[in-house]
Amino acid sequence: MPTIGLVRHGVTEWNSLGKAQGHSNISLNDEGKAQAAKLAERLAKEDPWDVILTSDLTRAKETAEIIASKLPNTPVIEREALREMHGGEIEGTTEAERVAKWGEDWRNQDLGMEKRQDVAQRGGAFLEELTSAYKGKRVLVVSHGAWIGITLEYLFPEDYSYALIDNTSLSIIRKTDEGWHNVLFNCISHL
Repeated sequence: MPTIGLVRHGVTEWNSLGKAQGHSNISLNDEGKAQAAKLAERLAKEDPWDVILTSDLTRAKETAEIIASKLPNTPVIEREALREMHGGEIEGTTEAERVAKWGEDWRNQDLGMEKRQDVAQRGGAFLEELTSAYKGKRVLVVSHGAWIGITLEYLFPEDYSYALIDNTSLSIIRKTDEGWHNVLFNCISHL
């Protein structure tokens, strides 16, 4: 069974401003690039990764490419299934703007957002696919905060409820015959 490392992309300008990103294609800012470089240095000193799978959104791809620059011969493969939770009408808005526009209960309104259970199923199905496609390999997955957090909640409901994931954090999970095991969660020691 594979070992899977889950990495959230580095910081973007929208992260700094508190804006929901979703599927919006936002680049890393300078801080995000520096975070990714620090993570790359860390990963270069640890057990090697066989492949990097990344969301096709720019902020994740840039993070994956910075990491790959320090991991020679580690291919980077884009996968749409790793995209962030779609934010619908809230993309590009801050919490204050959402409350002003839709009220305090904006989360309970139909604003075109992808449902959490759909993200969980998408994430869980993707990881199950990895277990057969990458048996015995070390797979680094570069994705997004909600995708990683919701997927971990789905796999480990007794451990996590609304898991918050830091930018460029590393979480590691493994699947054995007994099921999924949480090895490392939201580690940012490289920062």
